[in-house]
Amino acid sequence: MRKTLLVGLLLTTVLVLGFALAMPAAAQDRWDGADDLPVSPLECPAMDGEMAATDEPAAMEAPEYDGGQAVNAPDLAGQDIVLVDVPKLVGIGYFAATTLGEQQAAEELGNVTVTTDAPTEANIDDQIAVIDNYITQGVNGILFAANDPVAIAPVLRRALEAGIHVVGYDANSEPDAREWFVNQAEFNGIAKAMVDSMVAEIGDAGSFAIVTSTFTTPNQARWIAEMQAYQEKCYPGMTWLETVEAQEDNQLSFNQATTLLNKYGPDVDGLFAMTSVATPAAAEAVTQAGLCSVDSASAAAPSAEEAVAVVGLATPNAMKPYVNDSCVKSVVLWNPIDLGYAAVYVMRAVVDGEFGPGDTTVEAGRLGTLTVVNGSEVLLGPPFIYTAENINDFDF
Repeated sequence: MRKTLLVGLLLTTVLVLGFALAMPAAAQDRWDGADDLPVSPLECPAMDGEMAATDEPAAMEAPEYDGGQAVNAPDLAGQDIVLVDVPKLVGIGYFAATTLGEQQAAEELGNVTVTTDAPTEANIDDQIAVIDNYITQGVNGILFAANDPVAIAPVLRRALEAGIHVVGYDANSEPDAREWFVNQAEFNGIAKAMVDSMVAEIGDAGSFAIVTSTFTTPNQARWIAEMQAYQEKCYPGMTWLETVEAQEDNQLSFNQATTLLNKYGPDVDGLFAMTSVATPAAAEAVTQAGLCSVDSASAAAPSAEEAVAVVGLATPNAMKPYVNDSCVKSVVLWNPIDLGYAAVYVMRAVVDGEFGPGDTTVEAGRLGTLTVVNGSEVLLGPPFIYTAENINDFDF
């Protein structure tokens, strides 16, 4: 009798533990990979499928400025200025795109010259050396995308102390080491774009799994935490099956996506991929499994119930084969051309004395009015969605 009771208790424990481990996000208090920061889910779409008016950023009181200041910078309002752009590295499509945007802005403004100069590998020591060289040469402003937010801060502070204006984009430094940072998209904005894109394909009661790099990668952990909060708020009927790590490795990402497809079979309706490596790898896994949601009369094509959607963060060139073949409907990122463009407009406004601490907005040419968030960040706007209609317009 005791033996039977012990066996029964053991089986019950196993079942309860198994259920707890498999529980969807909607049944959890917080994803166990999330940090301790609060989440801030955006407003849900309106019932008719159109985005609610409240999805637009609300006007708010100016956050306390936490950026630095250029010391005794010369008055160059309206005059020609020379800028240097020092991204993480040169030779890749992404930063070629930000450079293109910078050149577009400089041409429009007519009184800005900007040169991009950076190492060919993402090495913080080399990046610091490049910036140090331009401080010595003398420029009016430095644009940067940091390889390391802490390590880059001292050389940027030296630039400010030398009267050189400093504006970051793409990858921030410590706030007091630059005047402003142009933030490509906020975490909750990425989360909303990802989840809404998935719902458009699998419905508001579908099930999904996630392929990320590691649970401790800060930006991806924040995106997933915000995705959970937004999904629970707006689509509580969805089921979160599992999140797996893939270490920014292409083969491991493919293997992990394939494992999820095999493990859950018809119970998985969609895969989220959180990196530019994992997204094309997940799309390839779905392609090789014959689960692309392609409109086809072929007997080999999966039914709508069998197809698996892929939604992820990636650059357009890596995803063009899958988007053009209709295996992937949407890719979430931002427009790096606009990011570089905005950075130059912000710098021009700073130099002209038209944008400084206490301001809540800044004008940025064709992008219109951009909003200040988080003390000293300028928000580019909502994430950009690449689809079959626009993805071939981009080359990076």
